Amino acid sequence: MRPTVLAVLVALAFPVTAAVAAPQAPAGGAVPAYVTAAINDPARKDDTANDDRRKIAALATFAEVKPGQKVVDLIPGSGYFTRVFSAIVGPTGRVYAVWPNEYGKEAKSDVQASKALVAMPHYDNVGVLMVPAAQFKTPEKVDLVFTSQNYHDYPDAFMGKVDPVTFDKQVFDSLKPGGVFVVVDHVAEAGSGMRDTDTLHRIDPAIVKKQVESVGFVFDGESDVLRNPADPHNIKVFDKSIRGHTDQFVYRFRKPG
Repeated sequence: MRPTVLAVLVALAFPVTAAVAAPQAPAGGAVPAYVTAAINDPARKDDTANDDRRKIAALATFAEVKPGQKVVDLIPGSGYFTRVFSAIVGPTGRVYAVWPNEYGKEAKSDVQASKALVAMPHYDNVGVLMVPAAQFKTPEKVDLVFTSQNYHDYPDAFMGKVDPVTFDKQVFDSLKPGGVFVVVDHVAEAGSGMRDTDTLHRIDPAIVKKQVESVGFVFDGESDVLRNPADPHNIKVFDKSIRGHTDQFVYRFRKPG
């Protein structure tokens, strides 16, 4: 199935209100004003109840999203990050909400939500791309590829058992020199590699780092804002005792240049 662009990306300004309340600064630096303004955009009022738990201010700052950038939100789920990225990059930037075809078959309602989002004038700088899982690509070089809680899905059967290293190389090729790849995912037991990707929906951070670095990326830092030492790492992420509060690693990798 060929990739299909479901929305034309255009450069129309849309209002972003001034900050109502400054989010808590992430470790290692203050939250930029444009991130604060994006978080306080009234259009995402339904998302704000999750902002503290999801640490959006810290994550957007760590991901180095800036006005005018070209950004990929890979497997965007409900569009939580897409909406913030859209407000940050503004009318001169673009956000690609990228859905692997195989994942989209399992998340039809979320794909429809992405299509509905790009139909709103407020999100005219967002487009939806449907791509084969084994053929990640973007229509132009981008500044950031961001994926939250989905890297572990690529080697699983429903995604066609994509080789993560092959996928990482495709991400590398899609980025501008100096661009970044940010991976957020559920922590598996140390030394487990990819053993638990399809059962517990977790992955060992060490194997992710090894795979991503193997294609030319340079490890550029990590954030501990989503770490939870109370997570035992050996239960499903959907277990009611831990759901929504799993121990998650946040890694940033940079393409040299």
